[in-house]
Amino acid sequence: MSTPLIIVSAPSGAGKSSLCNKALQEFPELVDSVSFTTRAPREGETNGNPYFFVSQAEFEKRINEDYFAEWAKVHEFYYGTPRYQIEDAFRNGKHLIMDIDVQGANSLKAKYPDCHTIFVLPPSIEELRRRLEARDSGKTQNLEIRLKNAEKECNQADRFDYSLVNRDFDKAYADFRKIIEIILNKR
Repeated sequence: MSTPLIIVSAPSGAGKSSLCNKALQEFPELVDSVSFTTRAPREGETNGNPYFFVSQAEFEKRINEDYFAEWAKVHEFYYGTPRYQIEDAFRNGKHLIMDIDVQGANSLKAKYPDCHTIFVLPPSIEELRRRLEARDSGKTQNLEIRLKNAEKECNQADRFDYSLVNRDFDKAYADFRKIIEIILNKR
């Protein structure tokens, strides 16, 4: 039996959260992971949806308490997944689907080598730039750094079990859905 852990990684703006959210609506076998972060909530976000928002001091306290199964500092903010979410999924016979950065994916893959990993590629860095500018209402703070990091992350796509390009959401979701079905049928 494989580890009921599905890790979805992509550069920010590639569509991993949208793909995961749609799969969570369709597949009752999946449960969501809610990461902690030190970044400020975006418009429409609330504590617990899509993150638990905490101060840097609180996050660092939790690191020292070994609270997180994985954590990383990405674009100057901390992100981390609490251990209990993975343990609860194991105990309840569910697949935990996690949309996390490449650093977190690598960390979890080392701890859970038989987990399932999926990488979502943007069609191009230019399209990723457009998406990030549209999502962030034209605020391009740290955009160049984010795009350089995105290129580095995309170069690691071949280290994942599966990868897909999100050029068109419906087509990308059809591919993502097939991958999820393959993973769920391995159980």
